[in-house]
Amino acid sequence: MYGMIGKMIAATGKRDALLEILLESVGDMPGCLSYVVHKDVKDPDAIWISEAWDSEPSHKASLQLPAVRAAIAKAKPLIASFGDYVITEPAGGHGLSKK
Repeated sequence: MYGMIGKMIAATGKRDALLEILLESVGDMPGCLSYVVHKDVKDPDAIWISEAWDSEPSHKASLQLPAVRAAIAKAKPLIASFGDYVITEPAGGHGLSKK
């Protein structure tokens, strides 16, 4: 499996609008096992995204999907910056089968 956890900083006051875009774009992404968007409880503009995929190629392919490309274009003006991110290898857990 392939995973990512990353931080995104919305433009001041735009976090909810950015969340809406990110959440409406999580439909049919082949190979996506989990895609969760989290509000940072300490920073009113920060968002954390955790993802689990069956493979890195599935994640890379998702970035070419028309719905994902449209969401990225729509979200760009609302993003102030990107924070830390890590690549992970999910080992399993609730909702994930071990592969």
